[in-house]
Amino acid sequence: MVRPYEVVYIFDSALEEPAINERLERYHSLVKHADSEAPRINHWGKRSLAYPIKKREMGYYVVANFQADTTALPEFERAIKLDDGVLRFLVVADDKDYTVSREPGDRKFEEEEE
Repeated sequence: MVRPYEVVYIFDSALEEPAINERLERYHSLVKHADSEAPRINHWGKRSLAYPIKKREMGYYVVANFQADTTALPEFERAIKLDDGVLRFLVVADDKDYTVSREPGDRKFEEEEE
């Protein structure tokens, strides 16, 4: 069964954007299926953490929306857990899309007009 999901990643802030994008492509290739569209990725950029995680004070936040088969999620989560560059992540089944897309280089957060 294919369902929409939203995942929030917190990467180590020492990683560069090209390295983060390469990792995101690798993760999303694990859950990609034939009739799905490309995942919507929203780079929030570097932000300070509320509390230290793995002795890090800053993290690089990314939010992604994608559709995946439920049987593909365990391997997807396993790949993320094995990556030392990911400080935290959260995968949530999502029936609505709340995330506004923007490019990695765009530093201003612009909300969509209603």
